[in-house]
Amino acid sequence: MKTAQFLASVGIAALALSVGAFAKDTHSGNFTVSDKVEVGSTQLDPGNYKAEWTGPANDVKVVITRRGKTVATTDGKITTLQQPAPYSAVLTKQTNNNTLKLDEIEFNNRSEALQLGGE
Repeated sequence: MKTAQFLASVGIAALALSVGAFAKDTHSGNFTVSDKVEVGSTQLDPGNYKAEWTGPANDVKVVITRRGKTVATTDGKITTLQQPAPYSAVLTKQTNNNTLKLDEIEFNNRSEALQLGGE
């Protein structure tokens, strides 16, 4: 009887841990840039990237990676969209020296966007 209870407990614990492993990571998202853009003082080449952030929504620390390596870090904040974004998109703004600066990232089917620069 005790063996059956032990095995049941182990089974429940294993199931709980496996569900957590497949849970969607809500503090990261993938995005693509088609032109060279600046993030902080770093210039990103066109390609696929991943943004990960930590901290409270109004003051997040953002790490941008490509192929598993950190390529840029910056501050930012999470903003709420009126409705989920229909696709992933990046919004840029032109700086005084005619370069594009990555301003905001919207993620597919999510109602939150990542605004970069902490502004």
